[in-house]
Amino acid sequence: MKRIASALAATLLALPVWAAEMGDDGLYREPWMQDTFKDLREDLADAAAEGKRLALFVEQRGCVYCHEMHEKVYSEPGLSAFIGENFHVVQINLHGDTEITDLDGESLSEKEAARKWRVLFTPTVVFLPEDAPEGQSAVEAAVAVMPGAFAAGTTTDMFTWVAEKRYLLDNGEDFQRYHARRIQERDNGRTD
Repeated sequence: MKRIASALAATLLALPVWAAEMGDDGLYREPWMQDTFKDLREDLADAAAEGKRLALFVEQRGCVYCHEMHEKVYSEPGLSAFIGENFHVVQINLHGDTEITDLDGESLSEKEAARKWRVLFTPTVVFLPEDAPEGQSAVEAAVAVMPGAFAAGTTTDMFTWVAEKRYLLDNGEDFQRYHARRIQERDNGRTD
Protein backbone atom coordinates (compact mmCIF):
# COMPACT_ATOMS: atom_id res chain seq x y z
CA MET A 1 0.00 0.00 0.00
CA LYS A 2 2.88 2.29 0.86
CA ARG A 3 4.43 1.69 -2.58
CA ILE A 4 1.15 2.54 -4.32
CA ALA A 5 0.80 5.75 -2.33
CA SER A 6 4.41 6.68 -3.11
CA ALA A 7 3.92 5.92 -6.81
CA LEU A 8 0.70 7.96 -6.88
CA ALA A 9 2.38 10.89 -5.13
CA ALA A 10 5.31 10.76 -7.56
CA THR A 11 2.91 10.68 -10.51
CA LEU A 12 0.93 13.66 -9.22
CA LEU A 13 4.11 15.64 -8.63
CA ALA A 14 5.24 14.92 -12.18
CA LEU A 15 2.04 16.36 -13.69
CA PRO A 16 2.22 19.95 -14.89
CA VAL A 17 0.74 22.50 -12.54
CA TRP A 18 -0.82 24.34 -15.46
CA ALA A 19 -2.48 22.70 -18.44
CA ALA A 20 -3.15 24.58 -21.62
CA GLU A 21 -6.82 25.28 -22.21
CA MET A 22 -8.19 24.01 -25.50
CA GLY A 23 -11.02 25.71 -27.37
CA ASP A 24 -13.85 23.99 -29.23
CA ASP A 25 -11.82 24.33 -32.44
CA GLY A 26 -9.01 22.19 -31.01
CA LEU A 27 -6.61 25.13 -30.67
CA TYR A 28 -4.97 26.03 -27.39
CA ARG A 29 -6.01 29.33 -25.81
CA GLU A 30 -4.10 31.76 -23.66
CA PRO A 31 -5.69 34.48 -21.53
CA TRP A 32 -3.98 37.17 -23.61
CA MET A 33 -5.40 35.96 -26.93
CA GLN A 34 -8.04 38.27 -28.38
CA ASP A 35 -11.41 37.29 -29.82
CA THR A 36 -11.82 39.56 -32.82
CA PHE A 37 -13.67 39.70 -36.13
CA LYS A 38 -10.28 38.96 -37.72
CA ASP A 39 -10.19 42.13 -39.76
CA LEU A 40 -6.45 42.59 -39.44
CA ARG A 41 -6.70 46.31 -40.23
CA GLU A 42 -9.00 46.74 -37.21
CA ASP A 43 -6.81 44.45 -35.10
CA LEU A 44 -3.76 46.56 -35.98
CA ALA A 45 -5.64 49.73 -34.98
CA ASP A 46 -6.83 48.11 -31.72
CA ALA A 47 -3.27 47.02 -30.91
CA ALA A 48 -1.99 50.55 -31.50
CA ALA A 49 -4.77 52.03 -29.34
CA GLU A 50 -3.67 49.68 -26.53
CA GLY A 51 -0.01 50.63 -27.00
CA LYS A 52 0.73 47.07 -28.12
CA ARG A 53 2.02 45.22 -31.17
CA LEU A 54 -0.14 42.89 -33.25
CA ALA A 55 1.04 39.28 -33.38
CA LEU A 56 -0.73 36.56 -35.38
CA PHE A 57 -0.43 33.03 -33.99
CA VAL A 58 -1.01 30.52 -36.80
CA GLU A 59 -1.74 27.13 -35.25
CA GLN A 60 -3.65 23.95 -36.04
CA ARG A 61 -5.62 21.24 -34.29
CA GLY A 62 -3.46 18.31 -33.21
CA CYS A 63 -0.19 20.21 -33.55
CA VAL A 64 2.21 18.64 -31.06
CA TYR A 65 4.55 21.63 -31.34
CA CYS A 66 1.70 24.05 -30.57
CA HIS A 67 0.86 21.90 -27.55
CA GLU A 68 4.49 22.02 -26.43
CA MET A 69 4.66 25.81 -26.81
CA HIS A 70 1.48 26.34 -24.80
CA GLU A 71 2.39 23.81 -22.09
CA LYS A 72 6.04 24.74 -21.59
CA VAL A 73 6.78 28.14 -23.12
CA TYR A 74 3.78 30.48 -23.28
CA SER A 75 2.72 29.30 -19.83
CA GLU A 76 5.98 30.49 -18.26
CA PRO A 77 4.79 33.33 -15.97
CA GLY A 78 7.36 35.93 -17.04
CA LEU A 79 6.90 35.35 -20.76
CA SER A 80 3.13 35.09 -20.48
CA ALA A 81 2.98 38.42 -18.65
CA PHE A 82 5.32 40.03 -21.19
CA ILE A 83 3.20 38.88 -24.14
CA GLY A 84 0.00 40.02 -22.44
CA GLU A 85 1.45 43.45 -21.65
CA ASN A 86 3.06 44.09 -25.03
CA PHE A 87 1.13 42.21 -27.70
CA HIS A 88 -2.39 42.07 -29.09
CA VAL A 89 -2.52 38.42 -30.14
CA VAL A 90 -4.94 37.06 -32.75
CA GLN A 91 -5.02 33.32 -33.39
CA ILE A 92 -5.38 32.01 -36.94
CA ASN A 93 -6.33 28.39 -37.64
CA LEU A 94 -4.10 26.98 -40.41
CA HIS A 95 -7.04 24.91 -41.71
CA GLY A 96 -9.83 27.22 -40.56
CA ASP A 97 -12.80 28.44 -42.56
CA THR A 98 -13.42 31.61 -40.55
CA GLU A 99 -13.28 34.64 -42.82
CA ILE A 100 -10.54 37.14 -42.18
CA THR A 101 -9.65 40.41 -43.84
CA ASP A 102 -5.96 40.72 -44.59
CA LEU A 103 -4.15 44.03 -44.21
CA ASP A 104 -4.40 44.56 -47.97
CA GLY A 105 -8.22 44.39 -47.72
CA GLU A 106 -8.64 40.92 -49.24
CA SER A 107 -11.30 38.80 -47.53
CA LEU A 108 -10.51 35.11 -47.43
CA SER A 109 -10.68 32.11 -45.12
CA GLU A 110 -7.99 31.48 -42.53
CA LYS A 111 -6.64 28.55 -44.56
CA GLU A 112 -6.50 30.67 -47.71
CA ALA A 113 -4.68 33.40 -45.79
CA ALA A 114 -2.18 30.88 -44.44
CA ARG A 115 -1.51 29.68 -48.01
CA LYS A 116 -1.20 33.29 -49.21
CA TRP A 117 1.29 34.00 -46.42
CA ARG A 118 3.22 30.79 -47.27
CA VAL A 119 2.86 29.45 -43.73
CA LEU A 120 4.06 25.85 -43.76
CA PHE A 121 4.72 25.14 -40.09
CA THR A 122 2.74 25.49 -36.92
CA PRO A 123 3.12 27.26 -34.73
CA THR A 124 4.11 30.33 -36.73
CA VAL A 125 4.02 33.79 -35.19
CA VAL A 126 3.75 36.77 -37.56
CA PHE A 127 4.80 40.06 -35.92
CA LEU A 128 3.33 43.17 -37.50
CA PRO A 129 4.60 46.75 -37.42
CA GLU A 130 2.74 49.48 -35.61
CA ASP A 131 1.66 50.96 -38.95
CA ALA A 132 1.38 48.68 -41.96
CA PRO A 133 2.12 50.05 -45.42
CA GLU A 134 -0.96 50.43 -47.61
CA GLY A 135 -1.73 47.48 -49.87
CA GLN A 136 0.56 44.91 -48.26
CA SER A 137 -0.55 41.56 -46.89
CA ALA A 138 0.22 40.64 -43.30
CA VAL A 139 3.30 38.63 -44.21
CA GLU A 140 4.59 41.35 -46.57
CA ALA A 141 4.23 43.94 -43.80
CA ALA A 142 5.66 41.69 -41.07
CA VAL A 143 8.74 42.85 -39.18
CA ALA A 144 9.52 39.25 -38.20
CA VAL A 145 8.12 35.75 -38.62
CA MET A 146 8.86 32.99 -36.13
CA PRO A 147 8.14 29.61 -37.80
CA GLY A 148 8.14 26.62 -35.50
CA ALA A 149 8.53 25.80 -31.84
CA PHE A 150 11.39 27.22 -29.81
CA ALA A 151 12.52 27.11 -26.20
CA ALA A 152 11.48 29.80 -23.75
CA GLY A 153 14.76 31.73 -24.09
CA THR A 154 14.56 32.01 -27.88
CA THR A 155 10.86 32.86 -27.75
CA THR A 156 11.40 35.49 -25.07
CA ASP A 157 14.23 37.01 -27.08
CA MET A 158 12.10 37.19 -30.24
CA PHE A 159 9.16 38.84 -28.48
CA THR A 160 11.57 41.26 -26.76
CA TRP A 161 13.43 42.02 -30.01
CA VAL A 162 10.12 42.94 -31.67
CA ALA A 163 8.70 44.86 -28.69
CA GLU A 164 11.89 46.94 -28.46
CA LYS A 165 11.83 47.53 -32.26
CA ARG A 166 15.40 46.31 -32.48
CA TYR A 167 14.84 45.46 -36.16
CA LEU A 168 14.98 49.24 -36.81
CA LEU A 169 18.43 49.73 -35.28
CA ASP A 170 21.40 50.34 -37.55
CA ASN A 171 23.89 48.70 -35.20
CA GLY A 172 24.11 45.52 -37.27
CA GLU A 173 22.51 43.42 -34.55
CA ASP A 174 19.88 41.40 -36.35
CA PHE A 175 17.84 38.88 -34.38
CA GLN A 176 20.46 36.11 -34.57
CA ARG A 177 23.19 38.38 -33.17
CA TYR A 178 20.82 39.77 -30.53
CA HIS A 179 19.81 36.26 -29.48
CA ALA A 180 23.44 35.07 -29.34
CA ARG A 181 24.32 38.08 -27.16
CA ARG A 182 21.37 37.41 -24.83
CA ILE A 183 22.40 33.74 -24.48
CA GLN A 184 25.91 34.86 -23.51
CA GLU A 185 24.52 37.37 -21.03
CA ARG A 186 22.29 34.73 -19.43
CA ASP A 187 25.25 32.33 -19.26
CA ASN A 188 27.15 35.08 -17.44
CA GLY A 189 24.36 35.46 -14.89
CA ARG A 190 22.53 38.46 -16.31
CA THR A 191 18.78 37.85 -16.10
CA ASP A 192 17.17 41.12 -17.21
